[in-house]
Parts: sequence; structure tokens; C-alpha cells
Amino acid sequence: MPMLTDAELRRQFPILDRMAFLNHAGVGPCSGPAAEALATYGRQSAEAAYIGHGWYKRVIEVKQAAARLINARGHHEIAFVGNTSAGLAQVARGLDWRRGDEVVITGVEYPANRYPWIDLERFGVRVREVEQESDGRIHVEDVINEIRDRTRVVSISHVQWASGHRIDLKAISDEAHAAGAYLCVDAIQSVGVLPVDVQAMGIDFLAADGHKWLVAPEGCGIFYCHEDHAQNLHPATVGWMNMVDATNWGDYRFEFQSDARRFEPGSYNLPGIFALGASIDLLLEVGIDAVWERVEALTSRLCDGLASKGYRVFSPRDDPNERSGIVVFEPPSSVTVPLTKIVTDLQTQGIVIVIREGRLRASPHFYNSESQIDVLVEALPEG
Repeated sequence: MPMLTDAELRRQFPILDRMAFLNHAGVGPCSGPAAEALATYGRQSAEAAYIGHGWYKRVIEVKQAAARLINARGHHEIAFVGNTSAGLAQVARGLDWRRGDEVVITGVEYPANRYPWIDLERFGVRVREVEQESDGRIHVEDVINEIRDRTRVVSISHVQWASGHRIDLKAISDEAHAAGAYLCVDAIQSVGVLPVDVQAMGIDFLAADGHKWLVAPEGCGIFYCHEDHAQNLHPATVGWMNMVDATNWGDYRFEFQSDARRFEPGSYNLPGIFALGASIDLLLEVGIDAVWERVEALTSRLCDGLASKGYRVFSPRDDPNERSGIVVFEPPSSVTVPLTKIVTDLQTQGIVIVIREGRLRASPHFYNSESQIDVLVEALPEG
């Protein structure tokens, strides 16, 4: 469909009436439909408990929508998890590890994609780290060079949180698969803003929470598991619901589901799922390609504006395939205002960006306007 009109965007994103929110790489706002889904659930639950609402049918529909968003083969490859950490830890804790096995990560991963792998060192697993270059890039060749005969998993962020660098996952997956390893992806900084195709990219496992680019609440995300690999992972948490014939409560049949349902051990976070589903439906309606086209235009406008004021963009932007919705930048040396004061002063003007790893970071979404980008650039201190 065509991009939403300004009036439609304001209905879908009420935050537009209050501020220029440019921190979707952090904790973004809920979309209007997500907020309404939360309210509807609360009202239905208060008025009639679980009777007559078809909640579990809606759970399947949201899984189907999530599968379409990342081009999974179907809802059987999607599990709901509490957060990205839980999805990544499912892989780390679910595989049958042997002493001497290896995992490849980068040295700049968000902690959610580091600590689960470091924890495996107590079982004799070695974690190999790829270093980020001074220009903010992680070279695909450097990742590939760390893949060895004992590599079991390459776990990497599609987009890096502190640089905005997007990496070529297909090239990595080809090499990982040739070595008999899996590709596990932290996709919280790409799903919802960039086209993600788990089949074309050769992704085996993927996790993404809803509270960033998916414009949904915290505490509910998706875990994708390739249909051929589900039974190779032992559930990290064992409960009643990840069993076959789970609702036959008095028949203690200890047999895990054969698909992604095996990673859902207990009752669903229904309000979170419904809100996530409402936002995914909105993104699918607009079209993820259109979303990315819009975000790329906004971030390019921002980079041009920053350059005009002497600010240095750290995020790799020369190659369009390395761009993301994140723009990380630094003031010129002539600006002596502390970064903390810059961020605080901007927030008093209704402009929200953040500091990450000693640099400023802005991350607009498709509903933000050109004028909001211009207001940010204008408000930054001159050198």
C-alpha cells in the first residue's frame, strides 16, 4: 500500500503529537494499534475472563504474521519468547555441546548475544571473537576466517547496536553451513525496519523482541527455528505446554512438540502477543520494503545534515547494503558541550536521541518526518 498520510500516521503513532522520538534502537513507543490491542485484552479479561474471545486462535494468527514478516515457512517455525535474550539462550542451552566445540561471535555484540555463549566456557566450549574495525565495520571475511572444524554456531547481530553496521548474513551462513555449523542471529535491530528473509539469508535461528523497531511492548518477542533443527534443540525450560497433547493434563506424556512450540513451556503473554501482532499487521500493511525505503531516506537526510554542521558519522554508510536505521555520530572537536548535556538539552525540546559507547545515536522509524530530522540537526550545538 502507499505510505500512510500524515493524518493516518498520527492516528497510528500518537507520540507524533508530543515529541520527535528518534530512539527506536532503544525502547520505542507502542503503535496505536498495539496500545488498542492491550486495552482490548484488558477490557475482555475484566469483563469475561477467557470466555468467548478466541484468544488462542489469535495467537496462531500472530505467529503466521510474524512468519510472513521474516519469510519463515510457516507458523510452526515461530515461538513466542519473553525477550531476545531468551531466544538466543534457547540455542546456547539447547544444543548438545562437547568440550572443544567453538562459537564465533564479534567483540562488540550487545550483551544478550555474548553472555549465553561465554557461559558455555564452563563446559569447555571456546568462544572466538571477531574484532570491529576502526571504521565501525565488521568484515565478513574476518567472521569467515574464524570458522573452524569445531565451530558449532556463528552468532551475530544483523545490525550492530553501537555502530549501526549491517552485515551480509548470507555469505556467513554459506560458510557456516559448509563447516557443519548453525547461523544464529540477533535481529532485534533489523526486524521491523529492514527486509529480513530467513530462507534467502540462510538463517537457522533468529530472535527479536518487540520493543524496538516492531513498535510493540517490552517482554514479548519471536524466536525463529528452522523446521529441520527444532528437534536438535532441547528446550531450555521444560514445562507443561511444550509437550505433545499438552492440554490432556492428567496424562503425563513426556514428549516434546516437534516444532517451535517445544520452546514455549507455559502460559502465553497474551496481551504482549496481541499488541505485537497489531504492530506486525501494521508493518505488513505498509510493507517492509516501503518501511525501509522511508527509513533509509530519513537517515540519509540526517547524515547530510550532520555533515553540514561538521559532525562525523561513525555508522558505515558508503555501501547501501551496510546501512541500517541507526545513525551513530560525533560532534566536531570545536563543540565542547558534554554529550550528556546535548542529549538532555534536546529532550527538553522534545527531541529524543541517546548516547551509546561514547557517541550520539539517532534511530528514526518510518513514521518520523523530514521536519523532525531537520529540527534535530538544527538543535545540535554549533562548533
